[in-house]
Amino acid sequence: MLPFLDTFFTWLEEFSSSPSFYLVIFSIAIADSVIPIVPSETMVIIAGVSAGSGQLFLPLVIIAAAGGAFIGDNLSYLIGRSASARITRYYERNEKGRKRLAWAHAQVRERGGSLLVTARFIPGGRTIVTLSCGITNQAHRWFAQWVLFAGIIWGTYASLLGYVGGKTFGDNHTLAFLVAFGIALSATVLIEIVRAERKRRSGSPNLH
Repeated sequence: MLPFLDTFFTWLEEFSSSPSFYLVIFSIAIADSVIPIVPSETMVIIAGVSAGSGQLFLPLVIIAAAGGAFIGDNLSYLIGRSASARITRYYERNEKGRKRLAWAHAQVRERGGSLLVTARFIPGGRTIVTLSCGITNQAHRWFAQWVLFAGIIWGTYASLLGYVGGKTFGDNHTLAFLVAFGIALSATVLIEIVRAERKRRSGSPNLH
């Protein structure tokens, strides 16, 4: 293993074993729903590794991750909703735009729940879908129920990946994280491939 990785993970092990790391997970999960470049899943996996080695409490890791994801997704929805009128006016300027807007409404209405769950596992995808729900003025109660469900699944999944790695590899936190992160990355790539193939077959229009 590269020496700098071992040094980094030694420092990260000490940092992630602190109770304040629950707040870090919660805050980053909120930010990641609005700003896709924030590595929330990585932080949750790291916390799961720490929980697996007995330094954090797994249920609290899951609650922090899911709670942050839920609040962040709602913020993204509200941002989309506040911009809804301007975006709608832009697309309704011509027939092509109106068709694209109608398609977006139909997709969110017909597949919104499954889209929200799937998109939570795709960096950037979660922001696009939650913004779209706000832009198309979906009912907030319906939206909140689905993102709560998606957040719980995502938080549990990422936490357990790290937890199992921490239990399996013991004190080798570097290897535990790399294995768990590799599994998470592979799952994300597979979801994106399936999504892209379904989109290609359906001939979905692009909204831009």
